[in-house]
Amino acid sequence: MNTFKSIFEQYNWDIIQSKIYQTTSKDVERTLAKTKLNLDDFLILISPIAQNYLEEMAQKCHEITKKRFGKTIQMYAPLYLSNECQNICTYCGFSLDNKIKRKTLSDAEIKLEVEALKKTGFDHVLLVTGEANYTVNINYFLNAIALIREEFSIISVEVQPLSTEDYERLHNAGVYSVLVYQETYHQEVYKKYHTKGKKSNFDYRLETPDRIGTAGIHKIGLGVLLGLEDWRTDSFFNALHLDYLQKKYWQTKYSVSFPRLRPAEGIIEPNFIMDDKDLTQLICAYRLWNEDLEISISTRENEKFRNNIIPIGVTSMSAGSRTNPGGYVVDPQSLEQFEISDERSAEEISKIIKNAGYEPVWKDWDKSFGLNSNLKSTI
Repeated sequence: MNTFKSIFEQYNWDIIQSKIYQTTSKDVERTLAKTKLNLDDFLILISPIAQNYLEEMAQKCHEITKKRFGKTIQMYAPLYLSNECQNICTYCGFSLDNKIKRKTLSDAEIKLEVEALKKTGFDHVLLVTGEANYTVNINYFLNAIALIREEFSIISVEVQPLSTEDYERLHNAGVYSVLVYQETYHQEVYKKYHTKGKKSNFDYRLETPDRIGTAGIHKIGLGVLLGLEDWRTDSFFNALHLDYLQKKYWQTKYSVSFPRLRPAEGIIEPNFIMDDKDLTQLICAYRLWNEDLEISISTRENEKFRNNIIPIGVTSMSAGSRTNPGGYVVDPQSLEQFEISDERSAEEISKIIKNAGYEPVWKDWDKSFGLNSNLKSTI
């Protein structure tokens, strides 16, 4: 089976980076005058010179998002099931070489965490684990899904890369979307950050979205860990990946997330700094390039940024998040994967969204319908 790897190998990191940084004002103006953009246009919109046009980009972004998605923000919450991990990743609090207490939730503990989340109104849960194939594996995932399936309309997962067969099992169990981040598309740098474990296999991770698409999962979420490498070049390759997937698995929906490297136990400092203006530019570039792409912002980002980004291009937000297993009620002191920045409750975030003139959507999809009910028709 042909995979994204065959496309990826046709591009050179240094050449792409050079093109981005050689972009001119005329290139940006020509791109902003177009009604339909391609990957070359996306490259132009993430260039340094394009920041001079950020206000115009943001205004266009607002109109496109309102037309395509309406004035709605989907709400979701992560549920961390385990911090066990067999990988050594220099940026992650769950890394195998961190001497921390490991915890994997039992059935009873999962139910307690779910009960706490349901009380806050969530109907979309994102199940997250470390990558420990011997303990936190497909059987564990299927058991957890069976325990919570009746409690949530939408179940998403962010776990270790799996086989096509295992993704098919997740799909049949009721999983709506799978998130998988390449972390960085710079192959040589990738090796420096991932020194041990299955995650050190760059190609296997690169081809994971192909396996998800083949399995028929409804939505695939991509992203890079912003701070490991030059965010502009990494984001071009992430867009290249999305472009390939949308053409090959055209019945699947897609989302992009923007995790910036956050403090955590034993991690390195960011190699590249990305400020709020940079992130706003990147969000605008994605929206102008791809009107159908769902854009998600997590509680990694600070309160001010999350408040201001609502009317620009975001379609989903987490709230009241805990990034440690049992963090809601079972074991609030267990090690978190990273520090969150926005600690406001789901109720507070809901009010902020309403005050901005938007509607917080707690349930936007149901398997009995097979579609997103909050999305405006483009017909």
